[in-house]
Amino acid sequence: MPRFSIIVPSHGVAGRLGQALDSVLAQSFGDFELIPVCDAPGSPAADVAGEHAERDSRVAPVHAPPSEGLAGARNAGMRAATGTYLLFLDGDDVLVPGALAALDARLAATGPVDVLHFEHERVPWWEGETGNPAAPLLAGTPDGAFAPERAPHLTGVGLPAWSAAWRRTFAAEQCLAFPRGHFTDIGWGGLAMLGAERVAVLRAVVVRHLVRRQGNRLNLPGEHQAELLDQVALVLGRAADLEVSAVRSGPLFEQLFAAVLKTAAHPRRLPSGRRAFFRRASALYRRHRPAGFRPPGGSLGVQHRLLAAGSYAAFAAVRGTRRAAGRAAALPRPRGLRTRLRYRMQLRRPLDPNLAVYCAYWGRGYACNPAAIHAKARELAPHIRSVFLVEADQAHTVPKGVEYAVIGSHRSWELLARATYLINNANFAEGVVKRPGSVHLQTQHGTPLKTMGVDQSVYPVVAAATGSFGKLLGRVDRWDYNLSSNPHSTRVWERAFPGSYEHLEYGYPRNDVYLTAGADDVARIRAELGVPEGARAVLYAPTHRDHHTGFEPGLDLEAFCEAAGEDVVVLLRAHYFYDRGGRGTTGRVIDVTAHRSSEDVCLAADALITDYSSIMFDYANLDRPIVVYADDWDVYRETRGVCFDLMAGPPGPVVRTPDELARVFRDGSYAGAESAALRARFRERFCPFDDGRAAERVVRRVLLGEPPEALPPVIPLAERAPAPAAATLVRS
Repeated sequence: MPRFSIIVPSHGVAGRLGQALDSVLAQSFGDFELIPVCDAPGSPAADVAGEHAERDSRVAPVHAPPSEGLAGARNAGMRAATGTYLLFLDGDDVLVPGALAALDARLAATGPVDVLHFEHERVPWWEGETGNPAAPLLAGTPDGAFAPERAPHLTGVGLPAWSAAWRRTFAAEQCLAFPRGHFTDIGWGGLAMLGAERVAVLRAVVVRHLVRRQGNRLNLPGEHQAELLDQVALVLGRAADLEVSAVRSGPLFEQLFAAVLKTAAHPRRLPSGRRAFFRRASALYRRHRPAGFRPPGGSLGVQHRLLAAGSYAAFAAVRGTRRAAGRAAALPRPRGLRTRLRYRMQLRRPLDPNLAVYCAYWGRGYACNPAAIHAKARELAPHIRSVFLVEADQAHTVPKGVEYAVIGSHRSWELLARATYLINNANFAEGVVKRPGSVHLQTQHGTPLKTMGVDQSVYPVVAAATGSFGKLLGRVDRWDYNLSSNPHSTRVWERAFPGSYEHLEYGYPRNDVYLTAGADDVARIRAELGVPEGARAVLYAPTHRDHHTGFEPGLDLEAFCEAAGEDVVVLLRAHYFYDRGGRGTTGRVIDVTAHRSSEDVCLAADALITDYSSIMFDYANLDRPIVVYADDWDVYRETRGVCFDLMAGPPGPVVRTPDELARVFRDGSYAGAESAALRARFRERFCPFDDGRAAERVVRRVLLGEPPEALPPVIPLAERAPAPAAATLVRS
């Protein structure tokens, strides 16, 4: 029997689950079992837990449906637990180093106890002071093991379940389980302490709790706030049944109603049903108020008396004098006084329910996911007026018949102020206000291999170029939806761009064309790009190097053509940071950097050579050969940071020198059986949703408001037919 069973619910925190599990497995004290609780086999969190289980036999994942909530996940973990003591750890928190050794030592000193409370550290996700809210509660408790009557203020309702160790047989004897619904920690902690006979305290930090940027879920507005009263009724009802002494019932009652009044006094938490909440809370107050209970002083005491009297009108009046019902929108920052005034004036007008504004790559033209969604919206939602924002020097890239506006113009700010739908693959300007009722869709523009968002903060070269992470997170707060092309991306976005948005795992709309284009389309595009008939067109697409000041091809492309074969031509596509209008064709090298559509370039290519560019994930949808030219992988990994080890799961052969690169093309191994096997595994991991209907799913969900269950189901990978390549892939 292990000393500790550590239960880790993981719903909604797959992006950080690995850190939580690693913090447990790195403990110096090793007598434990680790039980991650995942939604279902194949879910993102289950994949993370499975990887850890393969590495360490102490990891034993179990499953609980998301509909069961946090309570159901913890109860499922308890049913599987065999340890002497239960520990709960949220999937985005960590155990501090030496935590389990400290717990074991404390339990050895106190002997068996039902509950061992300990301190935890609240760490603001990005900015703010670190706190230890448990320390004041635990400071006045007796040394050694003690009966709960000796520390009546330690009621169990003021601390989270993961701030204590619970004896498993005690929980079983008391038939303890986490109550369903929100605020489950209040119910669990209150019931457990009412049944406990021996309690102890460890005055040391055991858990480092990451405070979510979007705040505690329990503080967010919604109907779930009424569930607080369910937990209060449950705990007070048990206390009445046990006829708990006044010494204990008074602090318990006061702490429970401190939480109730905190909710009742915050209008935003209860967008509706405030009067009903107050009325039920008043009834509970009168029914369970201990004999001789004296309310606290000050304004809180006034609220107690008004609640006891059931005076909702007076309570609301007192509350209204102290708090504002809402928060004013931040002032926009468009340039120019006249533009600012016009924008502020437009913000006072109602949203246009049939206006959508699109932008891609900070206005670089009509491209990427926004362009693909725009095209599909014109087909499926013609009633919505769609306007693309572009920089003045990119207006010529907008196709005929597409309405556009120049970024920074009066008209562009008017559109941004009135649009109900705002769709971008980067971010809109700093001064764009997120209006109530507007819908912001972040489509992203690639699957991440390199670190993104706030994960870049530990890489000095990248962090310096990124600018203010605080401002970045302010832009993230405007997102309602974030598009994802695979579960890997979902986990990375969750960690790199923490926010309250909803993930849409629909695939990338820009990749639809890889499944809908035909041989005629491929031939036409090759002709437009100037690819000689019968040639093997190899796309060379290196990524940006943050430690370089300009574009460095990294290869002598003419020499590669000569060494790879007489029929080889190279399509050079530098990162868009280096788009300076194109350098044209030189010998057998065709520069397609300036070509508007990366999708066209991929369709024209018979094979891809890249280093660490996200284009590999998109190109994999074509099921054509990919070669990774990783001549500086170690340097790139250290300076830029990566999300996973590409060398351990590449989409094709990995080469490190020009000679090796030429050889795999010369002997045909770039397209052989081993290459195909690597590509198949890569596609299974990174191309699960790109089936040619991603744009349709986005339009139906975001613009037409259709429910998820009504959207077109994803076509299985084995049933897809990608656009055919023009050249023979395997040389004789």
